[in-house]
Amino acid sequence: MEKTTATKAKKATSKEAFQEAYIEYLLTEGKNPNSIFLFAKNLKSSENDFYKYFNSFKSLERSIWASWFEQTLKTIEGDSAYVDYSVREKILAFHYTWIELLKNNRSFVMYRFDQLSKRDSQPEFLNGIKPHFDTFINDLILEGKDTTEVAERPFSNQYSKLFWMHFLFICKFWANDESADFEKTDAAIEKSVNLAFDLIGKGALDSLIDFGKFIFQNRPSFK
Repeated sequence: MEKTTATKAKKATSKEAFQEAYIEYLLTEGKNPNSIFLFAKNLKSSENDFYKYFNSFKSLERSIWASWFEQTLKTIEGDSAYVDYSVREKILAFHYTWIELLKNNRSFVMYRFDQLSKRDSQPEFLNGIKPHFDTFINDLILEGKDTTEVAERPFSNQYSKLFWMHFLFICKFWANDESADFEKTDAAIEKSVNLAFDLIGKGALDSLIDFGKFIFQNRPSFK
């Protein structure tokens, strides 16, 4: 009988494996890997496999946060009750679910937040989330205008920027929260989201804007 040999194809390292290995390296070594070559080699992989998904360690890290964001949306949208939520409730659900996901990765998250200076108003590592966040929020704002939860105003095209600032506030609040089971963060989410909708919904602010317009248009009467 003729003896044959089969060469087993090497299995490519997955995107998720690179992400997990990167997090583990940062937490165990306390620094970024020295090079992509060595990082891939330690995984019994190659630079070629790495570059299939990322072009740098920076893009790898952005992808981690982006994948968490996608996971958050998948979780909340997978709830059969979500479709019937008001826009306010959908944003509350998003923040609560996002924070629960961060809890599962707190060591890594805190490692990054601890490295920020007080001047870092927008952490660079969160830049990978922003395009996805803007799409998510803008869709909800449009939905809110249809349901009248969100008032149409001259500056309503800036609402997404305000919600992004609010998102950063929640992340930083949680990072500094020392309360049991992060109860203060839950309260901060509820109170800040409710305040946001009090401001962007129809109410006292609209009356103030209308009155301001009236005063401006009738300036001669007040001379």
